Amino acid sequence: MTRLRGTLQRDVSMARYTTWRVGGPAARVYEPADADDLAVFLGSAEAVPPFFWLGLGSNLLVRDGGMNGSVIRLHRGLADIEDRGAGRVHAGAGVACAKLARWCARHGYAGSAFLAGIPGTLGGALAMNAGAWGGETWPHVEAVETVSEDGHRRMRPPEDFRVAYRSVEGPGNEWFVGATLVFTPGGEPAALQAEMRRLLGERARSQPTGMPSGGSVFRNPPGDHAARLIEAAGLKGSGIGGARVSEKHANFIVHDGSARAADIEALIERIRETVEQTYGVVLEPEVRIVGEPANAH
Repeated sequence: MTRLRGTLQRDVSMARYTTWRVGGPAARVYEPADADDLAVFLGSAEAVPPFFWLGLGSNLLVRDGGMNGSVIRLHRGLADIEDRGAGRVHAGAGVACAKLARWCARHGYAGSAFLAGIPGTLGGALAMNAGAWGGETWPHVEAVETVSEDGHRRMRPPEDFRVAYRSVEGPGNEWFVGATLVFTPGGEPAALQAEMRRLLGERARSQPTGMPSGGSVFRNPPGDHAARLIEAAGLKGSGIGGARVSEKHANFIVHDGSARAADIEALIERIRETVEQTYGVVLEPEVRIVGEPANAH
């Protein structure tokens, strides 16, 4: 059998790997050396299901009781970027979207600045059709590379997936390991970099970038904004335990250093119930909640 080249850790606190800085222990965390090593791992006895795919840990709440199975962390091993010419870029699923945006700007590939506003990796952006500043991921996808639960790798066209706002459905038991994206070549790198800095400055002024958070908590409902509804319902600044609705942007929940995952989850539910009772709008979480409650063990 081919030897594993990645790193396997056991009983790892997920607070280390999530942007909220909360969460119980994962039974095992594997960081593959590259896509080939990932395929070998999935076919090995060390790969214990269920599998959870982790990028930078944004838009993710891990409950205090932790996670069974195997967490596969892609940020280090699947972080390659390759220029394929004429605005085409192939990138691994572990590449940070902000890094990919900077790379595209340096190469004069226009239409990529929105990636800098996505606080995760390309794999996560593909999984949820992430977007920012009016741009979304999937309109730029030419092809994706996936791996199945048994380690088989495939190239798939966008037509194999049903894509909507913050929603992507595709073949079962396959996960993204990379994608080829298409942007507009011929841009002026200095101008593209300046535009990206401007947008990032706007984000820093309007979002709580200096405190642990999970990114946007709720999807925007049709024709409205989740932040407007949350603020109008009087929830801005309210909290449970060490978690509170950001004073800067109502669709963010920030962690003051003392929160448990249970506090954040309870605050998410309070927001949902209050907005529904007040306005009749059911907010759908953009955040993924995984793992077991603390009292499950």
